[in-house]
Amino acid sequence: MNRFWFLFKSTAVRLSALYILLFAICAATLVFYVTAMSQRLLNGQIREAVQQEVDVVRRAYDLGGINALLRAMERRTRQPGANLYVIAGPSGDILAGNVASVQAGVFEETGWTSVPFSYQRYTDSGGGERRHMAIANIFVLDNGLRILVGRDLGEPERFRVLVRQALMIALAIMGLGAIIIWFGIGRNALKRIDRMSAASKKIMAGDLSQRLPVGVSGDEFDRLSVSLNTMLERIEKLNEGLRQVSDNIAHDLKTPLTRLRNKATDAMDTADEDQRRAALEGIISESDQLIRTFNALLMISRVEAGSVAAEMSPIELSAIVADSAELYEPVAEEAGLALTCSIEPDICVQGNRELVGQAIFNLIDNAIKYSGDAKGGEISLKLLRRPDGICLSVTDHGPGIPADKRADVVKRFVRLDESRSKPGTGLGLSLVEAVMELHGGTLELSDADLEKEDGRGLTVSMIFPVKPA
Repeated sequence: MNRFWFLFKSTAVRLSALYILLFAICAATLVFYVTAMSQRLLNGQIREAVQQEVDVVRRAYDLGGINALLRAMERRTRQPGANLYVIAGPSGDILAGNVASVQAGVFEETGWTSVPFSYQRYTDSGGGERRHMAIANIFVLDNGLRILVGRDLGEPERFRVLVRQALMIALAIMGLGAIIIWFGIGRNALKRIDRMSAASKKIMAGDLSQRLPVGVSGDEFDRLSVSLNTMLERIEKLNEGLRQVSDNIAHDLKTPLTRLRNKATDAMDTADEDQRRAALEGIISESDQLIRTFNALLMISRVEAGSVAAEMSPIELSAIVADSAELYEPVAEEAGLALTCSIEPDICVQGNRELVGQAIFNLIDNAIKYSGDAKGGEISLKLLRRPDGICLSVTDHGPGIPADKRADVVKRFVRLDESRSKPGTGLGLSLVEAVMELHGGTLELSDADLEKEDGRGLTVSMIFPVKPA
């Protein structure tokens, strides 16, 4: 009993029970309606046939008297499926006909019998053990004889029973089908919900690596699981980013804060005005670097949270890339590098102009920074259309990034320069990746296509999806 009530608490079970009840009510209503209509139709046909027989018998009597009446009734009683024909005296005694006896009181009224009456055939054995039901039309002749013309109700009754049995079988099949469907679909849905509930409990316990089960049917449960899994992946990534930020802030910001404190201590201890001024300038420089780091972190957080998504608008990417190249060309020349461009005109995307511009600045700045040792080198900036989207790439002649390290360099504060001799915060590529995710694109890192034996160089590509601007 407890198991039954536990199952009945399930929405699927309750819905199945309600559907079965609804089917039963509809089927029962259909049974009684069809049976009643069929019986009414057959009764109408019987009354019509009996009335025709009454007219024939009356006409025979009117034309030939009692002898013609007897001959007509005798002839009709011999026909297959004959009606009931009875001639009774004024007191109701049967004088002639094809029935052995009639229920008492039938001949006391004329016209149609108000209710079906019972009668016995000559062929029945057992002295009245078996009774049949019929309806009849009774009329009286001029000499006082009573004529009964009726019809047996066995055929309509058999038809009614047959229809009712057929509908009851249909009801049983519907009920059995509903139970089978519940066992086949409802129980499967309950099991899937149980699996989703079990996975949710593990997720609530802190295991964000768990995912809701996804089947192969592609139904509502699968679509819900896919959406929730996408959300969980997003949450897990944000939590991982938060954890990395916390660790990296504690690790990478400790050194500049320590230098800042030491310079402040030196400035307090020295009496020389020039040394004190130099120490203060160093403090300001370190403070500016810290501010830039926190601004970059804030920008990455805003982009990953999607708080700038409402600022999306059609932008001309070709013009933004050309302006960025013009801005950084003197910086590249100062570093002994040549900045070359290959830009397809009139390329537009849906995006945020400031974020896309900042991402391009970061890539060009990284290329100049890490190609500084290769004097006379070249930085290539390309914008072109590809089958998979719009590709903006920056290629340098620097040391490149090993393939096994490329997944790490987009993480926050990750820098392959262990000595930290190059300026920067290790947040540039993290911001670029966040910007591309916001725009529905991807960030790709690959070896530069350079004709060099050492194979150095790196190509960083921003792939924008093809969307109408």
